[in-house]
Amino acid sequence: MNTARQATVGMLGLGIMGHAMSVNLLAAGFEVVGFDVAAQPLEALRAAGGKPASSPRAVAEAAEVIISVLPSVKALDAVVLADDGILAAGRKGRILIEASTLPLEDKLRVRDAAAPELTMLDCPLSGTGAQAAVKDLLVYASGESAAIASCAVVFEGFARAHHDLGEFGNGTRMKLIANLLVAIHNVAAAEAFVLGMKAGLDPATIYRVVGDGAGGSRMFSVRGPQMIADRYEPATMKVETWQKDMKIISEFATGLNCPTPLLAASAAIYTAAMAQGRGSQDTAAVCAVLAEMARLDRGQCQD
Repeated sequence: MNTARQATVGMLGLGIMGHAMSVNLLAAGFEVVGFDVAAQPLEALRAAGGKPASSPRAVAEAAEVIISVLPSVKALDAVVLADDGILAAGRKGRILIEASTLPLEDKLRVRDAAAPELTMLDCPLSGTGAQAAVKDLLVYASGESAAIASCAVVFEGFARAHHDLGEFGNGTRMKLIANLLVAIHNVAAAEAFVLGMKAGLDPATIYRVVGDGAGGSRMFSVRGPQMIADRYEPATMKVETWQKDMKIISEFATGLNCPTPLLAASAAIYTAAMAQGRGSQDTAAVCAVLAEMARLDRGQCQD
């Protein structure tokens, strides 16, 4: 085995994405030490062969390269700047691969506050939790080029590819563009399934035939099976989490005076999913939202 892959990688945030990434890093030969504020993810990491840590500081004491996949700006501040955060370890030379989808201004603020003790990279991910499980992620890396190059072997441990996009922040900019398309394509796929089923077509046939032609999309392929089954748990991306991403994209576009009419149209469907109590379900549940709006009887569409 390549000795470079016997290093220890830190993981901050062991939710759907973080856990899947940790499992793949372990399979690639890395040791993984991780922290989460909840007990269950720590036990899941232990069961997978990783090492739970008591704090972000303990992670930084054990690993030179750390990955953070976090749900909020508050969580980022806590893992980096708090009394038991990464900086409290007092060890220079650490690299933080910041893979969360968060407002760019907050990432820049934390990067500047942590320098020069910590080299922070802006590296959002493209892919769902289900894709993370099979190492089908893209890394939109940005920041110090030498640090990105030194992390290549780590990226290979949990993703199928990574792109060096240049200056810090370009990763988040690219991620927001990608997520705009994900938001729209997901609703478009659901709309197509509901229209087809309302017309009397079998959803599995829609998936097979449309997906093989020009009308297919990555979201159609990834989320289609859940839409066919009309089952949206367990979630690979929760609607309530996705609402945070939608807000960030909208504010990003507004700040650039750039109209996003299709994003605005799709946002209403995700809001309706929240109103229907589907916050903990996968974002594929927009299919159920549209089916209810169409007064579609799914029972007549199943084999």
